Formats: sequence, structure tokens, C-alpha cells
Amino acid sequence: MEDIFEDLPIPPEAIPNWAKEEGKDWQRRSEFDILTKAEEATGLSIELRYEPLPQGVWGIHIVRGERGRIYVNSLLPLIWRRFAIFHEVYHLLNHTKGASFWSHTYNPMESFENRADTFAWAALWPEWSEGDYADWS
Repeated sequence: MEDIFEDLPIPPEAIPNWAKEEGKDWQRRSEFDILTKAEEATGLSIELRYEPLPQGVWGIHIVRGERGRIYVNSLLPLIWRRFAIFHEVYHLLNHTKGASFWSHTYNPMESFENRADTFAWAALWPEWSEGDYADWS
């Protein structure tokens, strides 16, 4: 099988304080607890689905009314699936205006993606730095 995820993120040298603060309450939570916390914070009913997504797509989220769904690429290794969940949760928590909002803002999309990645690293950091994922199959 071809490695469709050859460009895995490189861990940051340091995690900014804002991300440490925002990420600490998400650390070491089960998927159920992550979704429950996200539902409490957003007021949405959130579902998590693992699906084989196109090459280079780690995850997406969709919101319709009071329901949200996070799709994570099922072809990702487990640690990166978790990273993708946190990345998409960050978007659900902080980017609630939809695509039309982003086309009228002065911040490039890349900055929103970078912040979501930074949050994901902060939430995942204890597992990553301690190698807790090393025996995941």
C-alpha cells in the first residue's frame, strides 16, 4: 500500500501558552469524552465517523443546524486520527461562521489551519511526548 500520508506534521519546538491553556482540558480524553466536551461547548449534537477520505485529507467537519459531524480519514495511523479529531474540534469551537465568513476576513485560511494544528498538538502532547501511542495498532 502506498503511503498516502508521507508528509506527517513535525512536532513544534514549543507549544504557545494560548494552546497549552486551551488544550490542557482536552488531554488524555477518550473519544466519547472529547465529543461530550465538544457538544457541551458548542451546543451541537456531534457524531464522529471514520471514512476513507481522499489523499491528503485528514478530516473535515460539517454542521447543519444543531448537528455536527466530524469525518476522520480511516487510513491514518491511530495517533494521527486523534490529531485530526482535535484539529476539527478546534474548528467547531472557534470557527463557527462557515465558509462565507472566511472569504470576507483578512486572515488567510492558513492561519486558521495553523491554529487548529497548534491546538491539536497541545491536546495530544502528553500522549506524543511520552510515546503512549507507540504500541497502537
